Amino acid sequence: MMSTSHWKTLHSLALAGVLAGGTAMALVPAGPVHAQTLAVRGLPDFTELVEQVGPSVVNIRTVEKSPARIPANGMDEDMMEFFKRFGVPIPNAPRQQRPQRPPDEDQPRGVGSGFILTSDGFVMTNAHVVEGADEVLVTLTDKREFKARIVGADKRTDVAVVKIEATGLPAVKVGDVNRLKVGEWVMAIGSPFGLENSVTAGIVSAKQRDTGDYLPFIQTDVAINPGNSGGPLINMRGEVVGINSQIYSRSGGYMGIAFAIPMDEAIRVSEQLRASGRVTRGRIGVQIGPVTKDVAESIGLGKPAGAFVTGVEPGSPADKAGVEAGDIITRFEGKPIEKVSDLPRLVGNTKPGSKSMLTVFRRGHAKDLAITIAEIEPDKPVAKAVEREEKPKATVAVHSVGLSVSELTAAQKKELRLKGGVLVNAATEAAARAGLREGDIILAIANTEVSTTRELEAALAKADKGKPINVLFRRGDMAQIVLIRPAK
Repeated sequence: MMSTSHWKTLHSLALAGVLAGGTAMALVPAGPVHAQTLAVRGLPDFTELVEQVGPSVVNIRTVEKSPARIPANGMDEDMMEFFKRFGVPIPNAPRQQRPQRPPDEDQPRGVGSGFILTSDGFVMTNAHVVEGADEVLVTLTDKREFKARIVGADKRTDVAVVKIEATGLPAVKVGDVNRLKVGEWVMAIGSPFGLENSVTAGIVSAKQRDTGDYLPFIQTDVAINPGNSGGPLINMRGEVVGINSQIYSRSGGYMGIAFAIPMDEAIRVSEQLRASGRVTRGRIGVQIGPVTKDVAESIGLGKPAGAFVTGVEPGSPADKAGVEAGDIITRFEGKPIEKVSDLPRLVGNTKPGSKSMLTVFRRGHAKDLAITIAEIEPDKPVAKAVEREEKPKATVAVHSVGLSVSELTAAQKKELRLKGGVLVNAATEAAARAGLREGDIILAIANTEVSTTRELEAALAKADKGKPINVLFRRGDMAQIVLIRPAK
């Protein structure tokens, strides 16, 4: 689109651009004719694909109402320029002589691409292509132009569906993204810089590329430029496997890295948009972070996988299911959580109200928890920090790791909604080097829950001082794990 807000590290593609042209000469070294012939035969021919899919690709133009600019003195721009050029003071028109404000003017907003999803006029494109548009115009390859109605748009996935009043349209075939392989040839058709029905080709560079919470993008080296937004990514079977959406660029132009929204994700979103005009997503109410290699080894998880729960929202589905800060969510509905971004995607794609199974790793053991998925909503404000108004009843120095701790009061436990834990009064030496500090609350140490200072000392006494000691603690509303490495 015309907005430059999308062009940062990852750039959206529907922007106005400047077209540059040139010629080039390729020098082919002499060699056996049969070798050159084999090389040519090894390259794919896209002509049939273009003929097959080309009629299903559309050009999308958007228009927004823009108030006409009128100088306060009522003069038109030519008269204003005359006064400025000759240094004549610009007079103020009397109030009664000032012209009335003219009606809003239609201003071209941008150019993007799309493709026909169904023969009765549903068209898929990017959400950023139609965002903020007062009017959407869809042009087919046969030059017919239609005013489109925006059925719905989802910013999180950047998918939108618009509807034109037409029938018998050439709809695309949707491919199976799971069959897509890295290194496979793919083709894009769109309107880069407003040049309709431009065809470019390349290969799949990577799959499951994480650049957002809900989308594992398809990365390609297909030449994608401003105006390609919303156009289809097509495999060699003539099936649409993705929607061209973003590029990585330091200059604003194509640099060999492009990203497409997988069609399985896009279809899931489009079905909800067509049914209700909006997308509902599941949520369980946890704050999560990655699991590092050191932490995984220390707690006995084995490999650095899963989503580390740093906080649980009070009253949320996770809270009701028994999820605790410090848990590592390893599976959702039996599907493994390999990296932290897998969890919000799987939960988000689950229908609110449905019952699911969550597997957590807690202090050396896996545990299954039944959970009822809620509908996603705006994040709630973080709960206020604990006010330690009461003085600690006792202080015990744990000299071996540089900790000074005390037990939580009943009021503090109630405020924090904790059953146990030990308050850090001071951290020095190994504890300080690990990152612990005054005010932290230790929930477990060496894979052992602690509710009193005696339990903390007992757990430390049993811990192997020759290895890093894992400490699960809470700071504010967030749980974290650090490793204390005692001095040898």
